[in-house]
Amino acid sequence: MTPAFTFATPPDALQGDIDMLLTGRHVDPFGTLGAHPDGDSTVVRVFAPNARGVSLLPAGTDTAIEMQPIRDGFFMARAAGLPAGQPDAYRLRIDWGGSVQETEDPYAFGTLLGDLDLHLIREGRHESLADCLGSHILTEQGVQGVRFAVWAPNARRVSVVGDFNSWDGRRHPMRLRHSAGVWELFIPRLRAGERYKYEVVGVGGDVLPLKADPLARQTEMPPATASVVPPPGDFSWTDEEWMASRAARHAPDAPISVYEVHAGSWLPRDGAQDVSVWEQLGDRLVPYATDMGFTHLELMPIMEHPFGGSWGYQPLGVFAPTARYGTPADFARFVDRCHAAGLGVILDWVPAHFPTDTHGLAQFDGTALYEYSDPREGFHPDWNTLIYNLGRTEVRNFMVASALEWVRRYHVDALRVDAVASMLYRDYSREAGQWIPNRYGGRENLEAVEFLRDMNATVMRLCPGAITVAEESTAWPGVTARPEDGGLGFTYKWNMGWMHDTLRYLHHDPIHRRYHHHDMTFGMVYAYSERFILPLSHDEVVHGKGSLLNKMPGDRWQRFANLRAYYGFMWTHPGRKLLFMGGEIAQAREWDHDSSLDWPALDDTLHRGVQHLVRDLNRLYRDLPALHRHDTDPSGFDWVVGDDSANSVFAYLRKDGDRLVLAVSNMTPVPRHDYRIGVPRAGWWRERLNTDAADYGGSGVGNGGGRHTDEVGGHGQAQSLSLTLPPLATVIFELQG
Repeated sequence: MTPAFTFATPPDALQGDIDMLLTGRHVDPFGTLGAHPDGDSTVVRVFAPNARGVSLLPAGTDTAIEMQPIRDGFFMARAAGLPAGQPDAYRLRIDWGGSVQETEDPYAFGTLLGDLDLHLIREGRHESLADCLGSHILTEQGVQGVRFAVWAPNARRVSVVGDFNSWDGRRHPMRLRHSAGVWELFIPRLRAGERYKYEVVGVGGDVLPLKADPLARQTEMPPATASVVPPPGDFSWTDEEWMASRAARHAPDAPISVYEVHAGSWLPRDGAQDVSVWEQLGDRLVPYATDMGFTHLELMPIMEHPFGGSWGYQPLGVFAPTARYGTPADFARFVDRCHAAGLGVILDWVPAHFPTDTHGLAQFDGTALYEYSDPREGFHPDWNTLIYNLGRTEVRNFMVASALEWVRRYHVDALRVDAVASMLYRDYSREAGQWIPNRYGGRENLEAVEFLRDMNATVMRLCPGAITVAEESTAWPGVTARPEDGGLGFTYKWNMGWMHDTLRYLHHDPIHRRYHHHDMTFGMVYAYSERFILPLSHDEVVHGKGSLLNKMPGDRWQRFANLRAYYGFMWTHPGRKLLFMGGEIAQAREWDHDSSLDWPALDDTLHRGVQHLVRDLNRLYRDLPALHRHDTDPSGFDWVVGDDSANSVFAYLRKDGDRLVLAVSNMTPVPRHDYRIGVPRAGWWRERLNTDAADYGGSGVGNGGGRHTDEVGGHGQAQSLSLTLPPLATVIFELQG
């Protein structure tokens, strides 16, 4: 029976508030709902649409006060001695007609985020943004539940919706913290694993499509798009030794050889379906890459993305590992296992653009919030995506926080930043009239430059030993120079020019290579202008480009020989190394993200021979300091033969003090006997590796383990070596003693 009592503020005076609650348009739900002083006692107001009844349970008593139904799910009750502003002063018992829910009142809680958090968000300087916004299980004023917070400064109303409230946006409208445009709400008793989104009433008054949480740390399995409340606490790491040694492993004189992997297609398709992809990769990929001698794994983007065919390069959940491969804890455990095995982890990361999916960032609060409003700045014509407005402090902070999330929370060792060139130039892929100049009338995107400098400097400052890598294909100066020196602050830059030039050379039939000799030598003209990684990446084995093997001319044997010779040239050339998966087994078909690698090809001796060669090249690269210690120092390299275009022969020295390594490549199928090469020191030059060795599938032509110098001058030296150059091969010699 409804108790008879009166209210100092009568229900009739609340009809306007009830109307706004019923239509989901109330701008200040905390002003109406919850506990409020009312005369000489306290009145509690609850909005629970579709509830059959609500009872008030004051703390410290066994008495339930039946709340008076006012209208359409709006209930009120008076309680003497019930203090307002104390969430533990009462609970609510809600009869949903078949189930009864007992909980604290979300609208009994005060403000959640501190003034300092709001100030830093507004200024774009919050270095722990992911710990502030998003969903977090915590104890608030003695009550456990989930705190939600989202930036939507132009929204008229934002609600949290999920299975816990039947996705009804009227049930849990949030409080707006006006100083930062952040909406917040604490919902008691929610647990990890709850699916949720935000229902936003945009600036124009329209209810927008439900939005995933921009700072969600976990998501449900695509194609579903809800965010998921993550478990509390951090992963229990065991990689203290690795983290302490990471700076030395990334030092300028350390070897870095990277195996680039698409996590979803590396595995053979016989994996256990009840085991996460990350666990399977930990069992199989980690020991494989370690045995192959790689120092790092580079993962194509593993941030949550709606379209699998984008390979992760169109992400929307830039704080969440994709659910396709397992949970966030599964991913953290995988990184931990990599570190235990001595492998670093590099993540591809995309701050340049994001897809237009309606559940994502596009028009998030009914305005161009994360993107530029003008399509000449905000729409990417190549990928039909939206471009982050990095000139906005909150957006820049959002992306820096994303970078920090992976490096700090997941102990990732490096970020490879995708599509940097598209960020640096306002006219990238645009014709005249399709772009807006910067404030000085130029084509440079000054906001993106500032962001990249800030991101790099922040990662280096807060994450000792971590590095960043730019995929940047233009001649922008100082990509790897320090920001204080006018650079962008990256540790390394992909040498796209070297990749394109050398692959173009290898594509020619050997009889024509003499006319393209400069394609192999030109890289040394600018080799020390930046700190470079030499990539043979996924970009070169997709979209009809064919595999590396099938880029090579000639019959089957010659294609394999060309590829082996090329790998020998690459591993001895200045620059860190990167090879996309499948390249190490000379996969014949181009990569398909829906299929695993062609592991059965290893039954063939030529494929298996390439795999053994890559393993041996990695080990030699790590074992011989001359091959890696002076990659960024001109003193570590000398051309010996750089102009023999007639024979398509290249020879150069790699140097580390008195330790000398000679690399010689013969890029024709003609073996060359008694080919004399001058060297700076007399002695025995041991043949450390020959890509034409029979073990690799070659013809076995070589130098019998090495050569002594002769007192015959050559190439400006007083002594020389008389060498046999195998066909389509690279031979590597080390001076002994």
